[in-house]
Amino acid sequence: MSTLVSKVLVGSAMAVVSLFASIDINNASADELMTLNGIGKGKAEAIVAYRKNHCFKNANDLSSVKGIGSKIVEKNRKEITVGECKK
Repeated sequence: MSTLVSKVLVGSAMAVVSLFASIDINNASADELMTLNGIGKGKAEAIVAYRKNHCFKNANDLSSVKGIGSKIVEKNRKEITVGECKK
């Protein structure tokens, strides 16, 4: 197999893995949070700011952040994980 083909296959595999990666809403960076559907820079920063005073116990708690409703939570439920809160 040529080097170019190998690079394309590895790159494609990595892209597929990143599409199905879970995002820990208690610990993800703003950039990682922005990979969720409907979460842009402003909402990602709001999640990080909210986390400074609150721990998420489940995915539904994400809707406690201003600007994030239950529809966004539902769109992302399969990608959201809730890890240990490091407060």
